[in-house]
Amino acid sequence: MSGASGTPFAASVLRGLLAAGESVDLVVSRASRLTLLDETGIAFRDAHWREDLRVWLERGADGKPGTFALSDDALGRVRHWAAGDLAAGPSSGSYPAKGMLIVPASTACVAGVALGLSKDLLQRAASVTLKERRKLVVAVRETPLSGQTLKQMVALDEAGAVVLPASPAFYAGATHIQDLVDFVAGRVLDAAGVPHQLYRRWEGELGGGSRE
Repeated sequence: MSGASGTPFAASVLRGLLAAGESVDLVVSRASRLTLLDETGIAFRDAHWREDLRVWLERGADGKPGTFALSDDALGRVRHWAAGDLAAGPSSGSYPAKGMLIVPASTACVAGVALGLSKDLLQRAASVTLKERRKLVVAVRETPLSGQTLKQMVALDEAGAVVLPASPAFYAGATHIQDLVDFVAGRVLDAAGVPHQLYRRWEGELGGGSRE
């Protein structure tokens, strides 16, 4: 997670990964912690990250507590790494990983990854993911986009990353803010090859979004 607005997208992606039985290495940037506090009121603390993560993931996009249930087994498959820990597992190409998802991705994060910087663990892990030819999905959350950011997004695409703007669609019949959030999260999981049931897929028939 980088410092862009859009922490509900990250929560939905994390729930989707855990529901699919995946294990997750979680990196929350310093800027992202501020965004999480601002958008949810939740302080993500290193010493209490499991408790904070549970409270966050069980909350809906509308801020309602207890919307989702997170099992102890699912929580046990998350490993948190401090953003400043450049000796962490994901900083090395020999650390086993299927890929990396940056959700949400700020323009500063996009620039850092495109330039190959390693100022923190998030950027370092992204560089490792690219050099190891693993799947990197960058869910950009910003509008409007400057010309420089567009060039950096092209650079990421050319490097093999999937650049996925956090842009919800409406054909799936969204009736709640959670539906729009889950659509973006589902597209992130699609790009990573992770099965899910977060949104209704297009079936080739007009009007499907208005049906149950």
